[in-house]
Amino acid sequence: EPLLRFACGAGGRLRMGALLSRQACQARLRSAEGMSLAEFLYPALQAYDFLHLHRRHGCRLQIGGADQMGNIMSGYELVSRETGEDVFGITVPLITSTTGDKLGKTAGNAVWLNRDKTSPFELYQFFVRQQDNIVEKYLKLFTFLPLEEIHHIMEMHAKEPEKWGPQKRLAAEVTKLVHGREGLESAKRCTKALYHSSVEALEAMSDQELQELFKQTPSAELLFEPGMSVLDLCRRANAIPNGPSGYQKITDGGVSINGIRETNPEAVLIVGQHILKNGVSLLRIGKKNYYIIKWLQL
Repeated sequence: EPLLRFACGAGGRLRMGALLSRQACQARLRSAEGMSLAEFLYPALQAYDFLHLHRRHGCRLQIGGADQMGNIMSGYELVSRETGEDVFGITVPLITSTTGDKLGKTAGNAVWLNRDKTSPFELYQFFVRQQDNIVEKYLKLFTFLPLEEIHHIMEMHAKEPEKWGPQKRLAAEVTKLVHGREGLESAKRCTKALYHSSVEALEAMSDQELQELFKQTPSAELLFEPGMSVLDLCRRANAIPNGPSGYQKITDGGVSINGIRETNPEAVLIVGQHILKNGVSLLRIGKKNYYIIKWLQL
């Protein structure tokens, strides 16, 4: 009965021509996979959702990404026909990844405002990695900077592109807007610790920040034993292969601990140098492979 009510009610008000003419529908119909009935019904169900929210809660505005234009239009048309009242829809440009893919829950790459799901560090890093061809647009969309200042930032960037000025300003403005000044400082501490091997930043990090950094960086909890060597640390963290190749990785200068290059595999770990006062070591193998070591029972 509910299905029949929906089909005779909302279904009777929705026009097939309008649904079939939507760009998303046309693209799916032309694709090799075709379009299932479930996919075709989706715009009708979202339109009915708008109608339900309007009747029950007085909702007059639906906001969605640019890819939701057709679904929002269906809802607008249904509510207008059913009630004769004016409702509205707003679409906003989609945020895409650095490869141009859509971000979202379904894709599994959503950027969240909730710190428990996306830390200030991760939010900062997402925006600081944006390409030149999109960063000006994002500065206009996601910050309150005057257009004149954005124009100046881009002019400076053209002269000194190696400084990534617009990306850093974008990341700072968005992170501060979402997480406040302390959130921005947290993101900068994590960035300095992980990408600039800053001992001071690493020692100043809270347990929460360390846990947030662990999400992106391989980590290990190791039991400290007096006499442990650089080689012991690297092998227990599974950071280098066993055998001569791992040993040579260290002697060739490919390993650093807390920003200090270590070329002697047999060097004994020193608390305060290799192991920081907060019980952490930042191990780097090569240029980009980082490991965070949390020491137990120091």
